[in-house]
Amino acid sequence: MDVGVYFDMRNPARWRRDPVELYGAFPELCEETEHQGLDGVWVTEHHGFSDDYLPAPLTLLASAAARTRRVRLGTGVVVAPLHEAAEVAEQAAVVDLLSGGRLDLGLGAGYRPPEFDLFGADLSSRYQANDDRCRRIRELWASREITPSPAQSRVPIWMGYLGPSGARRAGRLGEFLLSADARNWEHYRAGLLEGGHDPSIARMGGGIQAWVSEDPERDWPSIREHVAEQANSYRLHGRMGYSELPPFKPVDPDVLRSRRPRGRASTDYFVFGTACEVAEFVRGFIAGAPVDTLYFWAALPGMSAERVAANIRAVATDLAPLLRQIEPSVASALA
Repeated sequence: MDVGVYFDMRNPARWRRDPVELYGAFPELCEETEHQGLDGVWVTEHHGFSDDYLPAPLTLLASAAARTRRVRLGTGVVVAPLHEAAEVAEQAAVVDLLSGGRLDLGLGAGYRPPEFDLFGADLSSRYQANDDRCRRIRELWASREITPSPAQSRVPIWMGYLGPSGARRAGRLGEFLLSADARNWEHYRAGLLEGGHDPSIARMGGGIQAWVSEDPERDWPSIREHVAEQANSYRLHGRMGYSELPPFKPVDPDVLRSRRPRGRASTDYFVFGTACEVAEFVRGFIAGAPVDTLYFWAALPGMSAERVAANIRAVATDLAPLLRQIEPSVASALA
């Protein structure tokens, strides 16, 4: 099991940091991630968030590529329908070269109308556009229409779909599924078969909404406001452009902490506990699926670089050894 950490570079007004300092600390935190023995650094993409959510994941990963030597570097995700396939293919190839062949390219369909308006893209066709970008990127690399080529002979592409329909789409494409939710496995496998792909190529992975603490009850009061900031930002910005949704209502972080995944949204729960408790949740969440890659938040909005580094060490020292004892369900992939 590969275990990594996830950055979104939020910078909320309540804990505002100098953006130069915030971004300047990122390469050092990537070095710390590698030094601590973790396996991956993942970043993401949104546009127009009031908390300065990261808009350029591949650009940021280029800085990590220059400062690390071993960890995988992943996008979770590039919102592919907002970009031309050639643009993504070229940027991804450069990051793969800078890193010596360590890129994992996650592609997602997006969901926010303001972002599609900003880029002049069509929200209604986003799922088809996402699949088309994947196919076209593969074609551009194979044909050498774009140069230079990536370092890897086949850059892993992870399709960022969270529900059964998307899992099936990822399977039909013959790509990996960026979801660690075992409920998606049967749909992903069905898609692989529909697309004429051997199910043995299946790989699943993704982010887990969790935070590790040696003493959860002691530490929760200092964490809960950061959890609330993150959840409220997603709730607020996710509603923009959808007039039929109910008005924004702030989340209760204590309620969020008590939940476990109900629907398919990646932010409808938050596991806060000891390393053993988080590992036990993960074991059940991924059971029976060919999940071999997991990542956890390196930072919650507003946290200092020192606190983020301490969390990276906790994930590496306390949680990762427990997760690496979990074997991906190869047998179920071949069944």
